[in-house]
Amino acid sequence: MQTSGGARSAQGTRGAQGTQNSQGTQDSQGTQDSRGAQDSQGTQNSQGAQDAQDSQGAQALRAYQLEKLRETLTYARKHSRFYSEHLSGVEPECIKCLKDVKRIPFTTAEMLSSDPLDFVCVSPGDIGRIVTIPTSGTSGPAKRVFFTDDDQELSIDFFYHGMKTLVNENDRVLIFLPGKSEGSVGGLLARSLTRLKCESIVHGPVDDYEKAGAALSSRGASCAVGLPAQLFALSRMYPAVRLKSVLLCSDYASDTIRSALEQTWGCEVFTHYGMIESGLGGGVECSAHKGYHMREADLLFEIVDPVSGDPVPDGAHGEIVFTTLTRRGMPLIRYRTGDISRVIPEPCPCGASLRLFERVSGRVSEVIKAPGAVAGVGFLLPIKALDDTLFDIPGLIGFTAEVMRCTDKASTLTVTIYAPDNGQAVQEAYQRIRGSMWLMGAVNSGRLKPEIRQGGMEVLTYGNTKRMIQER
Repeated sequence: MQTSGGARSAQGTRGAQGTQNSQGTQDSQGTQDSRGAQDSQGTQNSQGAQDAQDSQGAQALRAYQLEKLRETLTYARKHSRFYSEHLSGVEPECIKCLKDVKRIPFTTAEMLSSDPLDFVCVSPGDIGRIVTIPTSGTSGPAKRVFFTDDDQELSIDFFYHGMKTLVNENDRVLIFLPGKSEGSVGGLLARSLTRLKCESIVHGPVDDYEKAGAALSSRGASCAVGLPAQLFALSRMYPAVRLKSVLLCSDYASDTIRSALEQTWGCEVFTHYGMIESGLGGGVECSAHKGYHMREADLLFEIVDPVSGDPVPDGAHGEIVFTTLTRRGMPLIRYRTGDISRVIPEPCPCGASLRLFERVSGRVSEVIKAPGAVAGVGFLLPIKALDDTLFDIPGLIGFTAEVMRCTDKASTLTVTIYAPDNGQAVQEAYQRIRGSMWLMGAVNSGRLKPEIRQGGMEVLTYGNTKRMIQER
């Protein structure tokens, strides 16, 4: 805990110092033009010193992660029935550097579902929270993830540091996330906000849009946290709401949704990446909005080729894989998330030395097996493709999508939209889909036939359900 917090505190100091140096340069330029050359040289020296400090910080973080990785391997092999067998051919002392992580076999969601108890490393009395994750589809065992109280404290600590960018003391935060049961994500977030001296209202996931809208309109919140599509729908239904900030989490958030929220509610929008398996927190945006700063004190992240499993270079897209470094109840080692992202090679303008990850753009599983696909592989059709195409249609509040194979040569893409105040929305949606860069090739070749229908509020998302294009 001390090492983790120390890493974050040092990072926060570096970010603040970078901002102060930048402001100081601007002030000097504005008031002491005659010293421009001297100031320029001083700025270069200061920047060089800052770069050196950031480099040292990154090296220290990598050394820390390597130490924690070896400790986790030793701990899991000793205490987990699954990892004692799965890692039997991996000796921790053979991991000489972080690149050696590729020698360790992956852990998959299917492995976790088969017998979650085999992953647990502590006695039942030490478990403070069990989260059950239903599998997509109608069959197959659910995943269960086990946390100790200390594991949950790490998540609270991450939320505490992440929310500092969004809120200040005395802000009121309306949380549209699960919060009824002890240890739920909304409850942990609320506990972190208490440490920031903020008031929190855990409303829960949106099950009733009228009640959620009333809460936004009457509870005096300055910040809202929730699922992207749900908050987007609320912004279209309740445009008079005004907020200072919004945090989008638990599902993919398109740039179109971000822009709509900023314009309608007059707020600054941040996105968060995480999943239950990662301990809820994974990465969060800073005020530069260039990508996620990852939770690298508690998690080791990789980007790998989703087919071969080989590491990809920085800048290349691939699948996010993580290893828990500080979790005691149920460590996960090289866990494949199925989420697509990349490491952004350029440093973040905020000055942080933590690696910057691009916002998740889809999932490996979002491959539509349309007729005529090469080798039966199909083509990638993430919900992002339709979000970016449809969400800025005036009056559109939400939609669902389904791909159905109707012949050996063609499939039908059925999109049902809810746009009660726009009689032209169906036609506009049809034209936009035909012109989408994601879909144009399949549509023009006749392999994918779009059909647009007008629906009602049933197309909106309810509860904690993640959106995806259904395939039948």
